[in-house]
Order: sequence, then structure tokens, then C-alpha cells
Amino acid sequence: MKRSEINRELKWAKQLLKNNSIVLPPFGYWSTEKWQAMSNAAQLIVKVMLGWDITDYGRENFRELGAVLFTLRNGSLENPLLGTPYAEKLILLHDGQRLPLHYHASKTEDIINRAGGVLVIKLYNSLPDGGVDYDSAVQVLVDGVEKTFSAGQEIELRVGSSITLRPFVYHIFGAKAGSGDLVCGEVSSINDDYTDNYNAEEMSRFAVIEEDEPALHPLCHEYRQFLGM
Repeated sequence: MKRSEINRELKWAKQLLKNNSIVLPPFGYWSTEKWQAMSNAAQLIVKVMLGWDITDYGRENFRELGAVLFTLRNGSLENPLLGTPYAEKLILLHDGQRLPLHYHASKTEDIINRAGGVLVIKLYNSLPDGGVDYDSAVQVLVDGVEKTFSAGQEIELRVGSSITLRPFVYHIFGAKAGSGDLVCGEVSSINDDYTDNYNAEEMSRFAVIEEDEPALHPLCHEYRQFLGM
């Protein structure tokens, strides 16, 4: 992705949150210069990768496959005393945009429709070899109620509703086309984007960035680069 595209998406995301009366913690608005001034005080934020994240998953069709994310809270799988023993994210999606089909081996998560359009999600069990089970039914909690869905059945969640996903359940979700832009919440056990994402599709977790203008905000995997740490 070009840095100019990332900056444009960050502006869009902040406006979407503002339109829905969602305010980020102060570091969500820090400029690169502010980050540099706060580098000593922000050590925890850097270590557990709080803040902005944008990915096109190594593809060229960001508005179809991609997301803008903001991590508000997180901890460390290696150090239980670092940060919090849980994570919280906001996932901002354009109308019709989706995340890839994937599962987590460690993380249990609630995916929540916080505001905007309709959240659509499809679920599959995983096979012993890590592949996708396209046949067996999947049991999950929807708003605290246990439900069973057929493999790949399209599930719609409206504002306020959530679904609980346990490890090894493949899921693909996004903003239903025609329903509008979407603010998703994710509340989970500790999040580790380097080791705990298993994709059914060939892709990379973090975007390769082409620098064509200064960064509006550093992304969470760029702190050490921008702060010289």
C-alpha cells in the first residue's frame, strides 16, 4: 500500500468513529512527532502493539479484502505481567469489505457489531491437519445463546449483537454489501498477530508500504522504525 492510501484510510476511520460518537484514547491521535516525544512514556503501548493497524493482506484490492484496525488493550503471551490479560480492538470496514478466512490457535474472541451496517460472518470447523472442514456443523455462542450453524452458513449480526469464536474455528467476516460502513469490536484473550493467525488463503498479515508522503500516524508494527528503538 502507498503511505498516501494509508493516510487516507486513517482519516476515513477517524471520521467513521466520530460519526458514531466513538472516541479513541489519546495515543490514537498522536502525530509522529508526538510519538517521538512520548517514546519513553509509551513503552508499554509499543511492546503490546496498541494503536493503528492497516492491512491489505498483500493483495491489491483493499476495499474488498482488508481492514483498518485499532488495538486499545492487549497483553503478552510470553510475559503475563505485561499489559492486560485480554485484548480489545476496533475493526473498521468499508461497505462490502471483508477479512480473510482464518482461525486462531490460542485466542478466544467476541466479534461485536458496534455501529453502522450489518456484520456478516461464515464459520467452519478446522480439520486435524489445519484445513477447512466444509461439511460439519459449527456450534458457537451468539449473544450468550448456544447456536448451531451449517458450515459456511451466512450469519447476520446487527448493531449490538456479538458472536463468540473459540480456537480452531475458521471464520470470515465483513460488512454486508449495501448495508453501509461498519464498526466492529473485538474483545478477546491476548492477541498476537505474529504467531496466532492461520489463513486458509495465501496472504501476508502486514502490508508492504510504499513511502510517497509523510505518515499521518505510525502503525503498531512500525513504532521501532519511527521511534528509533
